[in-house]
Amino acid sequence: MQDLEENREKGIENQECFLYNVNMILFVSENVARTPFGPLTFWKGGEPMELLKQRIRQDGTVKGNDVLKVDSFLNHQMDVALFAEIGKEFQQRFDGCGVNKILTIEASGIGIACVTAQFFRCPVIFAKKSQTRNIAGDVYTTKVESFTHGKVYDVIVSQKFLGPEDKVLIIDDFLANGAALEGLIDLVKQAGADLAGAGIVIEKAFQPGGDRLRAKGIRVESLARVKSMSEETGIEFVD
Repeated sequence: MQDLEENREKGIENQECFLYNVNMILFVSENVARTPFGPLTFWKGGEPMELLKQRIRQDGTVKGNDVLKVDSFLNHQMDVALFAEIGKEFQQRFDGCGVNKILTIEASGIGIACVTAQFFRCPVIFAKKSQTRNIAGDVYTTKVESFTHGKVYDVIVSQKFLGPEDKVLIIDDFLANGAALEGLIDLVKQAGADLAGAGIVIEKAFQPGGDRLRAKGIRVESLARVKSMSEETGIEFVD
């Protein structure tokens, strides 16, 4: 109760509030917590990723029939409390898989991967889209085509950080055509590491990437699968 009183003094109020700590990050969880930064919404009970779908419907913007902008909470401005729920869900889905490394690609996947890694208690590696001076020595490299930017990147990971002893979980914000995910899978294979699977926040299920990768035997866990979307009718999810 003392903690609740202290939180009320700081402007965080709930009727039935409970606290949990993930390493050094403190989250206030229930339904809605008022903070100095505005309201934070949380999900308690039932299907936790209904919260994600609600946020996509509420704050996502559809452009045409294939562009979904979620930059207000996912990949530009980031709702870290939501990321904690996402990370916890990925940990539950891949629990017991022996994950000791999380791999993502710069830049949008980094925030989600870092919060998720706290639940697995493991490091995060992010594949870089260009070789910089601070990456010395041997690297794994592959090519990834970005349909968003209309270009092909040489994506690299230092061989110091990925090897045959690793069990890797790939994390990314979106899955559409699957080019980025296929590139990351290639890096895992080059390292001789074991792939646990891929955790995806939003999958555009009407595009071929997810089905193609699952047909190859890749475990893909997507928290929100979009069946269709348009500016007129909004977003429909796969049940």
